[in-house]
Amino acid sequence: MASAPTAFTVATATEPHRVRTRQIIKAHPEVKQLMTRNPTTFLIGAGCVAAQVALAYLLRNQAWYWTIPVAYLVGAFFSHTLFVVIHEAAHNLVFRKLWQNVATGILANFPSVFPTAISFKNFHIKHHVFQGVHELDADLPDWYEARLIQNYSIGKAVWLFFFPVFQLIRTVRCREVATVDRYVFANIVAQVAFDAAIVYFFGWTALLYLFLSFWFSVGLHPLGARWIQEHYLTLSPEQETYSYYGRLNGINLNVGFHNEHHDMPSIPWNNLPKLKTVAPEFYEPLLAHTSYTKLFFQFLFDQEISLYSRITRKERGTATLKDQSVPDKELLSA
Repeated sequence: MASAPTAFTVATATEPHRVRTRQIIKAHPEVKQLMTRNPTTFLIGAGCVAAQVALAYLLRNQAWYWTIPVAYLVGAFFSHTLFVVIHEAAHNLVFRKLWQNVATGILANFPSVFPTAISFKNFHIKHHVFQGVHELDADLPDWYEARLIQNYSIGKAVWLFFFPVFQLIRTVRCREVATVDRYVFANIVAQVAFDAAIVYFFGWTALLYLFLSFWFSVGLHPLGARWIQEHYLTLSPEQETYSYYGRLNGINLNVGFHNEHHDMPSIPWNNLPKLKTVAPEFYEPLLAHTSYTKLFFQFLFDQEISLYSRITRKERGTATLKDQSVPDKELLSA
């Protein structure tokens, strides 16, 4: 029986996605037709925001503990979908103009209570550019996280429950990436105003519901398995990124198509399955997940999986901090 890793796997090769991007574009130049924008994403986000506000309104006069089951069973799904809308906006895949995508992200951020949409964008783009580079990729656990949690089930459960806190702390190490610009400031001002309005008109119980919906959607919940699915070495010690092809892609806007997204970040969520269909020779050989619930429990109870089950790299490559991670568009326009 294999033992859990006690150190991150250090790769000497560059991250695999830009290599595959070149290969796919050479083999299938028609993928350019998939690089569009999807304004419908804005409408989906607005609908989820409205649904969350409506549920907060309905719970405003209920005992506070009713917010827990409703948030876990219903609100977490709306909140997670909104996170995907924020993700699409971060890649400018909703509208053509930057400010429109920023506004979409800020709107979708409202039910999450904390102003994170624009800061997420700044860190997430660098995750694409510098995947696995410890001081630049905030998706990678800190060394102290991995040493603290290791492969213990109770530790991994606590880690998932407090995942938003660990994610926030990680950003401190990425000092080169952290930026505070006018869009971050706008996000903060708009979010504070929204939270204040919820408390003023609906009360603290309503805000608690929104907070719990956000907390469960990214933590100790089957939806939280998404963070394990994407880059943890759960199915192979060599494959760095994994997709998820399960039912929840239907309400999570195909966020499970993670290899496809990393390979072609200029393709919106609705066209990612089409990319897999157009280039099956690149994706069918890759291992993938089909159940978040199964992965959730595998991560918790499989003693061979620890927070060290990630690939890191010490070399930054030739990319710069100004790289906006659109290699697919750059290659097609070259």
